[in-house]
Amino acid sequence: MENDRLKKQIEFIFEIDKLKQVYRQTLLMDGTRKENDAEHSWHLSVMSILLSEYGLEKNIDTLRIIKMLLIHDIVEIDAGDTYCYDENPYKDKLERERKAADRIFTILPPDQEEQFRKLWEEFEERRTPEARFAAALDRLQPLLLNYKTNGLSWRSHGITSEKVMDRNKNTINEGSTTLWDYAEELINNSIEKGYLPK
Repeated sequence: MENDRLKKQIEFIFEIDKLKQVYRQTLLMDGTRKENDAEHSWHLSVMSILLSEYGLEKNIDTLRIIKMLLIHDIVEIDAGDTYCYDENPYKDKLERERKAADRIFTILPPDQEEQFRKLWEEFEERRTPEARFAAALDRLQPLLLNYKTNGLSWRSHGITSEKVMDRNKNTINEGSTTLWDYAEELINNSIEKGYLPK
């Protein structure tokens, strides 16, 4: 193949197929199996289209949010999924993910490598309204899955309501007070229904 740019893009497309094999701790809403990262990214992207009107700041760039959500977990091809309530793996999470970003994004042509890297860093830093809203959705989606599975993942890992509140409140609230109000209601309902111990 003479077109080097296309060759690199296709190689990247092959590489990101591996995201379908990175499994998270959250279960699908029917409880039959764990969700994979590709499904998670797709779900978040659709959520961003549906829920962007609830962003803390108006006129956020939904397409930019979708791009961030589609690429934010690509680094987990190498770094693996870090369960959000595990404290020890979080100690080296950023280092593992940076190393993964260095390898995976360099598969792309230089201009796209730079674009993807900047979007990934923007998501991680949460300095823009779009990144804060994307992060809010990234925290809300597992809450929805846990709620619909009667807290199965929470219960299997011994997660308390205090941990769930601590993990999610600031991040969701920074992106959308409306979505945080909804999430808080879900958490309280989960406590009442026995899905989530105090």
